[in-house]
Amino acid sequence: MTKLYNKSELWFSIIWIIIYVIGASLMDELSIHIGISKSFTSLFLLLISLIFVIWIFKNKLNKKYGLCKPECKPKYFLYYTPLLVLISLNLWFGIVNELNLLESIFYIISMLCVGFVEEIIFRGFLFKAMEKDNLKAAIIVSSLTFGAGHIINMFTSGFSDITANLCQVCYATAVGFLFVILFLKSKSLWPCIITHSLVNALSLFLNEAIYSGTLEIIGSIITIVVSVAYSIIILKIVPKEEIITNE
Repeated sequence: MTKLYNKSELWFSIIWIIIYVIGASLMDELSIHIGISKSFTSLFLLLISLIFVIWIFKNKLNKKYGLCKPECKPKYFLYYTPLLVLISLNLWFGIVNELNLLESIFYIISMLCVGFVEEIIFRGFLFKAMEKDNLKAAIIVSSLTFGAGHIINMFTSGFSDITANLCQVCYATAVGFLFVILFLKSKSLWPCIITHSLVNALSLFLNEAIYSGTLEIIGSIITIVVSVAYSIIILKIVPKEEIITNE
């Protein structure tokens, strides 16, 4: 793992993206096959999360990949309050859970891990691999690949709801842009990890019977507007070069 990283950080990130996407998809299918949704998926993602944490801290890369506290005062980020909109959106239209207790536990574990793993891969490995050569390209690629990665849902759902899948790709790209800006300016990945993980976990309670069609499009627009607007605010009010440490 370290040899590949030292040889090429970009290929290191690409290979982990492939491992994650293929592995999670296979584990989802295996979980469904045994009749316990997300069971093997949660174990697979927990393993990857553990590997990342051990490897990053062993090689003293925790600051590089943002596993540290923010280096800017919270006020510059409006105390992260806009993130609450994204976190709470899945609860706006009622709370429903059709899974049993065991499946609910596995679902929440897997979704929390997805938030951690995806942030480390897309905002950590991929972004940092490209940042040193071209910052703007790194921001764009990190955002677009994160959004494009959700295209796989079209295949797993059998193209049953293309509108929903396209909405997901669009708002995921916008959120990906917000997260990379948060990481760039705060030097910490934790706000992104926490927000991403909670959004995923709370999707367990999304009232899909109501949240479809027009409401889903509206929800996607709200997510995109909040993400883009918050990104612009951060870019304008957070100091460009000087880092204001917490007091």
